[in-house]
Amino acid sequence: MTRIAVGGFLHETNTFAPTKATYDAFTHGGGWPRMVLGGDILKVVRNVNVGLAGFIDAAEPEGWELIPTIFAAATPSAHVTEDAYERIAKVLVDGIAAAGPIDGVYLDLHGAMVTEHFDDGEGELLARVRKVIGKDLPLVASLDLHANVTPEMVAHADALIAYRTYPHVDMADTGRACARHLALILRTKQRLAKAFRQLPFLIPISWQATFDQPCKGIYEKLAALQGDALPTLSFAPGFPAADFEHCAPSVFAYGRTQADADAAADTITAIIEGHEDDFDGKIYSPDEGVRLAMELAKSAKKPVVIADTQDNPGAGGDSDTTGMLRALVRNGAKRAATGAIYDPASAKAAHEAGEGASVRLKLGGKSGIIGDAPYEATFVVERLSDGNFLAPGPYYGGRTMQMGPSACLRIGDVRVVVASHKAQLADQAMYRFVGIEPIEQAILVNKSSVHFRADFEPMAEKLLICAAPGAMPADTASLPWTRLKRGIRIKPNGPAFIPQTKSRSTG
Repeated sequence: MTRIAVGGFLHETNTFAPTKATYDAFTHGGGWPRMVLGGDILKVVRNVNVGLAGFIDAAEPEGWELIPTIFAAATPSAHVTEDAYERIAKVLVDGIAAAGPIDGVYLDLHGAMVTEHFDDGEGELLARVRKVIGKDLPLVASLDLHANVTPEMVAHADALIAYRTYPHVDMADTGRACARHLALILRTKQRLAKAFRQLPFLIPISWQATFDQPCKGIYEKLAALQGDALPTLSFAPGFPAADFEHCAPSVFAYGRTQADADAAADTITAIIEGHEDDFDGKIYSPDEGVRLAMELAKSAKKPVVIADTQDNPGAGGDSDTTGMLRALVRNGAKRAATGAIYDPASAKAAHEAGEGASVRLKLGGKSGIIGDAPYEATFVVERLSDGNFLAPGPYYGGRTMQMGPSACLRIGDVRVVVASHKAQLADQAMYRFVGIEPIEQAILVNKSSVHFRADFEPMAEKLLICAAPGAMPADTASLPWTRLKRGIRIKPNGPAFIPQTKSRSTG
């Protein structure tokens, strides 16, 4: 029987964010499944929208025996602590080393992990796995569309395959693609040629959505290039908030010959570069966005949905800034709701006060973001929840969410979801679990950038993007970069980065 060792270790690192990812953050998982070890992995992640779940599905018809090691993921944030990285990496690598005779390895990774001691968390992890399994055993990994792929990652893996949708509705599908590719390697016993290209400009995440152009067309052309000569081809627009040399969009191809791989990589790279002007769009200030939403709502039959993009916990924000809440209240918005604000202390106070009570709070604003502060006001406690619920929408894909003690607070005609754990608001259930019916609202303000669109776009009158204070600027040129690759443009058609100081070496 073919025996495949599997594991998952995922984190998207915003090196400018206020809060680091500790071991406890991986234990809980945030919006991801909780940390799980050994055989329980095959039960916990099954039928969930993650790469490993798809790989498990595809492995069963192949008759493969899977040897699970660890699955650990945490909400995006600042650097993964050295303690967390080393503890999780040790379980994964030691588990592979102790698996006995194996025929291959599959890893569910993100591709944009920066730790306290390594710029390239995945490159280091793949190197450790390669050292254990030797140079001949196939090693395949799935990556997030936002991966900042490095030369080391490409060198140590036989194939890297990235998601093709943002919102990420194809995470499990990408795991299945990895299983198909691993089966091809095992069947043919042929190592495919690799081609790797990095793009010369950063792409803001708000314009990486694959429902829209230019990404929609790019991925259609990418899919059309795949075939027998080119089994897999990926474009990762990257995560433009990691201050290290290989923060960049990238293309990586795997072909029967080097010429096949190079030709495909060069074709897609040229197409992407030709769309540089298109990777931009209108961003509203909080007041502009709210006033436009209120005007649209006068005649709308469905909610106007606003992305509070700069405080997106899916991109490293703490999900606690108050700029959009202030704008809703200041402009007298009606039938409006926003969330989820991460504030365990306020959630606790709401639970102590009880449903129907009025409570004076200093809500949110505790992460120290410039231009932000707690919002001090009196709120009505409308509904309480233990924070446990199912998120059935296409992004979370049926995950059980554990938001901790949570509440719906009301101020005027604005309702606020307050929770004790962070997860980006990308599922309608994240309103319903505290008694807010999203389709009955005139305006919804979601702490998310793009993932929310998978569940909210079909029910929205209009989508707007607002830039209130937060850890993930919509304009990548506004970040205080110090260590990017020389010459990369820090936004589409923006200025080239020129380093002022010598960077530490990667991982």
